[in-house]
Amino acid sequence: MAAFSNRITQLFGIKYPIIQAGMIWASGWRLASAVSNAGGLGIIGAGSMYPDVLREHIRKCKAATSLPFGVNIPLLYPDIDQHINIILEEGVKIVFSSAGNPKTWTSKLKEKGVTVVHVVSSSKFARKAEEAGCDAVVAEGFEAGGHNGREETTTLVLVPAVVEAVKIPVIAAGGIVNGRQMLATMVLGAEGVQMGSRFVASEEASSHINFKNAVISLQEGGTQLALKQLTPVRLIRNAFFEQVHAAELRGAGVEELQQILGRARAKKGMFEGDMQEGELEIGQAGAMLDRILPAGEIVKKVWEEFMNGLAEPLKML
Repeated sequence: MAAFSNRITQLFGIKYPIIQAGMIWASGWRLASAVSNAGGLGIIGAGSMYPDVLREHIRKCKAATSLPFGVNIPLLYPDIDQHINIILEEGVKIVFSSAGNPKTWTSKLKEKGVTVVHVVSSSKFARKAEEAGCDAVVAEGFEAGGHNGREETTTLVLVPAVVEAVKIPVIAAGGIVNGRQMLATMVLGAEGVQMGSRFVASEEASSHINFKNAVISLQEGGTQLALKQLTPVRLIRNAFFEQVHAAELRGAGVEELQQILGRARAKKGMFEGDMQEGELEIGQAGAMLDRILPAGEIVKKVWEEFMNGLAEPLKML
């Protein structure tokens, strides 16, 4: 496939500016290494891993690829200190951070030569990430699955706003599952894309097959934002979602919603395969997917679509 170079490919040392999101219960070493071996950037999702499990995944990923890969760490994670230490001890060179203040850990990571990228939901937070020393930001629109910003800004609006706000490279995320969508965001000024939902529906994702099948069976409108009083999260509409939705409609408070959510609800759904009582986090663009594919094939397909779109961007009579 055609050679390509921009600030994102140079920053990470990758062939294509395609990044696989570090998702909980999906992004283990198998997925991350497969994406990296295909020329993208694979990311291990540390948010669902105990420290010893994270170390194991990093070591297995290093054994499975000689190419760059990274780790995503939610900054509000209770074992964040241990995760940071493991990342440094194991020599991980790329960290994507989310859900917290990037100032807390960015300087320590950069002192050790780590490239740091922070996920943001507004131009305000993008500027804060740049001020904290981050090397790039992911501008994630609220079409995305999982936890979202409270601003509810869509990718089409967010990406150009963030591009205008910062000088560091911007990676687009939220609602992107194919190469033409990738091209559209790069026309808006992004220099790469991060995709989550597309890689959930991959052979290497550690998600339960029931969840993968639910994703590729989604129809438009099959997801909705919920739990806004806690942390907004985009979910597949199932029995758990309907319970949350009914509680929110009657004005349930934080305490009641926390009680409904309980513990390990996401693991129950996405990893253990309970499609009714589990928390099923996926993006709106899941409705555009109809097949579970090998991760390497996904990277190749997206890049070919991108290059075809670049050659013929407009449909004209």
